[in-house]
Amino acid sequence: MAGQGQGGAGRPALLVKIVMAGESCVGKTSIVRRYTEPGSPPAGDPTSSYLATIGIDFKVKPVTFNDTRVKLQIWDTAGQERFHTLSTSYFRGAQGFVLVYDITNLDSFQSITSWMKDIHEKAGDEVDVILLGNKCDKESERAVPKQKGEKLAWEHGIPFFETSAKDNVNIEDAFSVLTKEILEKLEKISVWSYRAHTAVTSFSMLLKQVVVQWSIGGKNTLACAGH
Repeated sequence: MAGQGQGGAGRPALLVKIVMAGESCVGKTSIVRRYTEPGSPPAGDPTSSYLATIGIDFKVKPVTFNDTRVKLQIWDTAGQERFHTLSTSYFRGAQGFVLVYDITNLDSFQSITSWMKDIHEKAGDEVDVILLGNKCDKESERAVPKQKGEKLAWEHGIPFFETSAKDNVNIEDAFSVLTKEILEKLEKISVWSYRAHTAVTSFSMLLKQVVVQWSIGGKNTLACAGH
């Protein structure tokens, strides 16, 4: 699991961009705050100064994963329709998405497919996404069965968690899973790039060797022909 630590202290931290997506008031800001500021009061607490996100906000969370220092840059986007274009403009360049709905709000769940479409259009089909059904502490008000969330996540091939920012349920685990998937993908890309670079370099060296040999052979042939 990802967590704070001193592993890989000699190397610069890897910057990873994660974007929160979903309808307004599903708890995106509360989730980010719970994860990045664990000591702060959750939304709904009388001492909390929580307000709905207006436009865009972001937090930074340093973590260490398997001795790799990572700086998670978590972008918290507004879910209101009037900010939709602004919010989705920040999707480009993201390595991961946390897609959130409210288990007490059926409309927020039904909008997930549309958000997934936006993610794929702006960030590509290969980007890592996790689906969170938030506010699982409000079981008596549940409007979306857990099985529906699991089924939707399965259809899209993405991890699923039911979470509670208020009670701090599955928040750390969700981000750990997403971080792990992102780093594994980046590692594969890095290995592929290294192999591709090595192959190109080897081919280039071989080509130079062939050209040199051909050049030497050509000169020898011309010299013989001239005598």
